[in-house]
Amino acid sequence: MKLFAIVGSNADHSYNRDLLNFIKKHFTDRYDIELGEVKDLPMFKEGVKEPAAVASFAKKVADADAVLISTPEQQHSVPSSLKSALEWLSSAEHPFKDKPVVIVGTSVLPQGSARGQSHLKLVLSSPGFGAKVFNGDEFMMGTAPEQFDENGNLPAGTVKFLDHFFDEFDSFYAEVSK
Repeated sequence: MKLFAIVGSNADHSYNRDLLNFIKKHFTDRYDIELGEVKDLPMFKEGVKEPAAVASFAKKVADADAVLISTPEQQHSVPSSLKSALEWLSSAEHPFKDKPVVIVGTSVLPQGSARGQSHLKLVLSSPGFGAKVFNGDEFMMGTAPEQFDENGNLPAGTVKFLDHFFDEFDSFYAEVSK
């Protein structure tokens, strides 16, 4: 399965980028994952023609079998850079229409990205998106700096849950892709 994985942070060092890189490495035999960076997109500006970078990003979303978004949580929501990218992707083109989407996230705080993920699910179900968002178990890892070791690996218990989480997503994908 081809996944386009969106790093939902524009930070120079992002634990969500680290998480997606771990997922890419861990599931190398299961998924073909390409990372996309919201930091490479300009801030959304209504009434402006879609920039080439946005059109390219939209094509990657459209060409993927499913989209994986990793979001931190900032002020009980998603970062403005991710929201801006999503606004571009729901204005001129609509590559999320009927696209299976799975959300993960991590944060330096104990609650992980719980509220950010909840908010992101609302955004993706709004008019202009129409994404098929996975609503099974949720992967929202807290205290990110303590989770990753010096090689970017995660603890065995976390990996076990991540395996379960993606097993559930695969079942969801099989169902919505019929």
